[in-house]
Amino acid sequence: MADITIIENAADERIAEWLEQELARALAATDGPVTITVPGGSTPFPIIAKLLEADLDWSRLVVWPGDDRIVPEDHEASNTGKLRAMFEPAGAEVVTLTIMEQVPHFDLAWLGMGADGHIASLFPNTDPKLDEPRSIVRLTPDPLPPEAPFDRISLTLPAILDSDTIAFVIRGEDKRAVFDEAAGGKSDLPVARLLAGATQPVICFT
Repeated sequence: MADITIIENAADERIAEWLEQELARALAATDGPVTITVPGGSTPFPIIAKLLEADLDWSRLVVWPGDDRIVPEDHEASNTGKLRAMFEPAGAEVVTLTIMEQVPHFDLAWLGMGADGHIASLFPNTDPKLDEPRSIVRLTPDPLPPEAPFDRISLTLPAILDSDTIAFVIRGEDKRAVFDEAAGGKSDLPVARLLAGATQPVICFT
């Protein structure tokens, strides 16, 4: 089971400071690029905005969406389009997820989680596996979330786990209860499967 640290009631500023420290440490450890994966949804973008105020060498950062909706990048539901609009002016590179993309090792995997225990677009109905041979999959959530009724493309559990550190940002008591059950090995939801396979540090901001 994963070594999990939970940081309670963390404001966006606190999370952005932690991310800045993680990125600064990773940038100092190599002369090459630093690669991270970040979640979509509404929660990350205010945190990213604060993070981008940091004095870092953004030109060495490569950002991978953890998942995306199968829509054009100028569509309001596109995670990639929103990430490009935020990170590219600072000089960072944002990758477009495609099935053929070669997924790297991540210095940091930043995740969200749904109330149904899904991470990235690995919903319970998709039955994600720790031994999935693919790094990226195209799939259809069932039921389709009404706020984003689109097919998805997503990193798989092994791709996410190929990272130095995993960080969750989880808002709300309902999601916290789901995460706690998963962390205790009391469910078989996608988040529980990820945590069962995690050997790196896992930080959860609530």
